[in-house]
Amino acid sequence: MTRPETYLEKNMQLKSKLPDVGTTIFTVMSKLAHEHNAINLGQGFPDFNPDEKLLRLVSSAMQAGHNQYSYMPGVESLRLVIRDKVKALYGRTYNPETEITVTSGATQAIMAAILAVVHPGDEVIVIEPSYDSYIPSIRLAGGTPVTVSMEPPSNQEETFKIDWNKVADKITHKTRLIILNSPHNPTGAVLESEDLDAIERIVSNTSIYLLSDEVYEHIVFADQGHLSLASHPLLAERTFVISSFGKTTHTTGWKVGYCCAPLELTKELRKVHQFMVFSVASPFQHALAVYTADPETYLQLPEFYRQKRDRLFQGLLNTKLKPYACPGTFFMLATYSEVSKLDEYEFSTWLTQNYGVTVIPVSAFYAKPTEFHKNQKVIRFCFAKQDQTLDLAVERLMRL
Repeated sequence: MTRPETYLEKNMQLKSKLPDVGTTIFTVMSKLAHEHNAINLGQGFPDFNPDEKLLRLVSSAMQAGHNQYSYMPGVESLRLVIRDKVKALYGRTYNPETEITVTSGATQAIMAAILAVVHPGDEVIVIEPSYDSYIPSIRLAGGTPVTVSMEPPSNQEETFKIDWNKVADKITHKTRLIILNSPHNPTGAVLESEDLDAIERIVSNTSIYLLSDEVYEHIVFADQGHLSLASHPLLAERTFVISSFGKTTHTTGWKVGYCCAPLELTKELRKVHQFMVFSVASPFQHALAVYTADPETYLQLPEFYRQKRDRLFQGLLNTKLKPYACPGTFFMLATYSEVSKLDEYEFSTWLTQNYGVTVIPVSAFYAKPTEFHKNQKVIRFCFAKQDQTLDLAVERLMRL
């Protein structure tokens, strides 16, 4: 028996603003992991709790009455902590009243920044592979995404790089924004000083803005540490610098991020922010303000995650998978070219169903699959997991 058409289907035609967007790969693979009781090394969240001290601070903030709407730009004490941290690490002082905004996670900050400056007809440069929220946000703003693929490594000891000549070739009079991400999800690549110089050469004497997604700023293993665009005065003057407490304090479900930007950019971002969410959960903000006032809460993260990275890397060397170098983030790429000829999505599904380990196909981070993926076949692992979780996953993968 066929289902009768609804009134909406008969009489109204809904035109989607995102016709090519379905359920995200992260949701799809996490659902698959749940159905097959698989170890989920796909979606980027820790499987361990944050510091007990931080949890107690949230409870204390609730008991103290911080349960109503906060000030739209964010709790003052938290914005002051952000100011002090950015100044100490990157040498730039943002005015906490007019240049720092607490957001409902970094993803909301990204969308608010894009909506703030991108108009219909504008072009936005996106470096691929890219986080999946960038392109939909650009399209919702009426802009046109222009993708530039990173250069893949020639061997497992290297990492992905950006060819800045290719970026420069994509610049037109319509270019309004360039989106950058370092440390980079999913490749783990990090920007170096020559990269920042190249960006400056490209945007000098233009009206191009920059959005710098730096949510993994405290998970960098390279000796240089993290090079924020906030540390480069000429770049900082045109940049939305976005970060996340979720990645820093193992609290991805709290959805607390922030954006530092010059006065005029912040004005426009806040116009969007106040009508997207208005404000962010009050008790979390008060707790994070107290907790992250101690720099050790984030300065110890590189070594904490270095141990997990090395544990997974060494474990994968005992399998038929070949891991790539990982200078930053809590993600690691590996090729399965010696295991299967399946495409990346098919292999990720097969791996979950047959070996109980869930990963993310790297092709999901591209608008269109490239020859690199057809030939190299690359998947992404998340190592923000307990040691026993990583060990059990490796044990299963050794059976490949």
